[in-house]
Amino acid sequence: MTLLLTLVFVIAYLAIALEGPLHINKSATALLGAGLLWTAYALMTGDARQVNAQLSESLVGTAQIVFFLIAAMTIVEVIDAHDGFEVLTTAIQTRKLSTLMWLVGLFTFFLSAILDNLTTTIVMVSLMRRLLAERQDRITFAGLIVIAANAGGAWTPIGDVTTTMLWIGGQVTTLAIMKGVFLASIVNLLVPLAAAAWMVGGRPVQAPPKADTGNALPTTQMERTVVLLVGLATLVLVPVFKALTHLPPFLGILLGLGLLWIVADLMHRHKDDAQKQHLTLVSALARIDMGSIVFFIGILLAVAVLEHSHVLAALAHWLDTSVGRLDLIVLVIGLASAVVDNVPLVAASMGMYDLATYPSDHFLWEFMAYCAGTGGSILIIGSAAGVAAMGLERIDFMVYLRKTSALALAGYLAGAMVYLVQYQWLHG
Repeated sequence: MTLLLTLVFVIAYLAIALEGPLHINKSATALLGAGLLWTAYALMTGDARQVNAQLSESLVGTAQIVFFLIAAMTIVEVIDAHDGFEVLTTAIQTRKLSTLMWLVGLFTFFLSAILDNLTTTIVMVSLMRRLLAERQDRITFAGLIVIAANAGGAWTPIGDVTTTMLWIGGQVTTLAIMKGVFLASIVNLLVPLAAAAWMVGGRPVQAPPKADTGNALPTTQMERTVVLLVGLATLVLVPVFKALTHLPPFLGILLGLGLLWIVADLMHRHKDDAQKQHLTLVSALARIDMGSIVFFIGILLAVAVLEHSHVLAALAHWLDTSVGRLDLIVLVIGLASAVVDNVPLVAASMGMYDLATYPSDHFLWEFMAYCAGTGGSILIIGSAAGVAAMGLERIDFMVYLRKTSALALAGYLAGAMVYLVQYQWLHG
């Protein structure tokens, strides 16, 4: 069973990677792969009750992420429709591409630590549409945004889902993870950022023409500011909502989406329908990329089969017995997270290593937070941030591989080296 499930997943993964040459949409491949994996798993297991229970469990987790993604993308579309990002773009005065790259990279890094890497990626990639006319420039910036968002999310408990898992499970504590992983995370960003900025040289920023909204009246400064503040406040306060209520994050962002909807309706209540149509939440929902949403569903459900069938746990156990050294094992897990979603990998690792042997803030858990959080940047489908960027800018797998993967790998290895040297210096 393990061999068959692994083979089906690998074939589906290769089809996604070769979407361009095959001319088959990655969303269709992801859905087909998920369906085949669950079907094969159900037939070989022979326990319908158990498989249905596991499918229900996976569906709940998938739905929470998908609802969050839909709400976050809708909020970004509403802000964009109101020209809310003009408030941010007007603050950026540089006309030099390399300077813009540094500003965007560092801003994304720290914003991701406050929000989360997925939401930050959606906001920043959408912002690049307002700043850059050249598609190749936007693809380059999107790759750096993915790296910056994943690096920024790794060093705080609320910035990345894997760090959050370790935090909730008691493997890491807030201050320790922030102090222990920050330096490695910032190096993870600075290495590829410096290389990319050097490669673009002194090229000027080519801004796109202002979008034509037809007969619709432009939004006022007050409307732009209100929508931007309410939208960003919704995203920022989701971790606070979770901490206070202990409810899933998707519920907090849906609550905020409802509030933004009411604010927008009240703000435009005196306008004609034709004038406010493009500003409504209904219009924003129609503009989000449902193809990427469907792709995300397929990928998460496919990986869930590998988790329930213990394929990932077996892989982690094999690493433990074959490699032995914790630092190498965690490095490999981080590299594997570029191919397979980091959430089940970290979950399997948490099951393998108990807190009695490896207590809170142990080297294993801190290094795991860094590697699993940043390793996904190496391939575009290795993280939620990458998947979001892929959908928003329609970035081909191979294009990201050529333009960004080497930079992400260099940053990953440099950050890992910094963490190991820092840990040896502090605990040696």
